Amino acid sequence: MKICQIFGPVIIALILSGCNQATGGGSFDVSERSNEVAESNLNLGIAYLKRGEYEKSLEKLNKALEADSRYTPTLNALGLLYQKLGNNVKAEQYFKQALGIRSNDPYTLNNYGQFLCANDRFDEAQDAFMSAAKNPLYETPEISITNAGTCALKNNHPDTAEKFFRDALDKNPKVPIALIQMSQLSYDQGSYLSARGYLQRYLEVSKHSPASLWLGIQIEQQLGDKNTLSSYALLLKNRFPDSNEAKLLQESGIK
Repeated sequence: MKICQIFGPVIIALILSGCNQATGGGSFDVSERSNEVAESNLNLGIAYLKRGEYEKSLEKLNKALEADSRYTPTLNALGLLYQKLGNNVKAEQYFKQALGIRSNDPYTLNNYGQFLCANDRFDEAQDAFMSAAKNPLYETPEISITNAGTCALKNNHPDTAEKFFRDALDKNPKVPIALIQMSQLSYDQGSYLSARGYLQRYLEVSKHSPASLWLGIQIEQQLGDKNTLSSYALLLKNRFPDSNEAKLLQESGIK
């Protein structure tokens, strides 16, 4: 099973910008009142988006857009929403509209890169991810660099992906996706001790998933650590009995 099939999430970056309130007398001018409405509805729209309540999310995001048609986080969120709805034309329209206002906004660039990668536009996606990472004001460039690595895996370029993951971990050694991807890459390369090391680092910052447990089982099978293998196998069977990985474990005959 290929790494990009096991660990394929892309990190979404949707950071809200604050609005400046007027001081003195508790009043707002028209612009500030509009921004307050925009941000309030944006927050609600994102909350609904995260819960999968897309109709309610669209209603709130449209209200935010009515309040401020040039508020980049709203346009970014609408791009994400329409991507979830499978409307790629509108999704790209909103991402490009946001970038037309703030061409170097790293959060929009990261999400646009996600969109491009999902549509197999790999070179464009990499450009978007790296443009985000190069913004000196971007507090978490490792997010976009990790996404560039995951996208490179989808494009069947594991060597390029490894370079991105190493770069991301140089910037922040606790990026879970980069760590688990490096564990899988190391396993695929036959570097089992390295694979174990990356998996252990992953578990210091994240919880086990069916995929990470199955990877751990495979690693320990190669290293001959029967106790750790059995521990992973027991966790997989008990915590995720209906997962595909539990079925793989049963089919493998590993105990």
